[in-house]
Amino acid sequence: MTDVARKLRREMTDAERRLWSHLRTRPMGAKFTRQFPIGNHVADFACRSLRLAIECDGGQHSDSPNDAARAAVIEAHGYRVIRFWNHDILDNTDGVLEAIMKEIEIARNQH
Repeated sequence: MTDVARKLRREMTDAERRLWSHLRTRPMGAKFTRQFPIGNHVADFACRSLRLAIECDGGQHSDSPNDAARAAVIEAHGYRVIRFWNHDILDNTDGVLEAIMKEIEIARNQH
């Protein structure tokens, strides 16, 4: 999975790049890593200390049964999964970041 994660880091989508430019600054002190292997899947972004995974989805993911199975595997490893559409990340970055901040707050209160 490490080789897959490295390849995905090199080939990030525009939405992933945009989100990473914000997450790398450690919002609310939460340290995120990109393309992080969890089980036999690679989460787009993960905050290991808060067990929070963020998935960025393009149109190919619409109602995909694979996404539900993928989320179940990631959740089985103790992570909470939140998803955002690529167009939302690109067109409403502030709204997406606000939703992530709320999830960080929730995760902090649970730990």
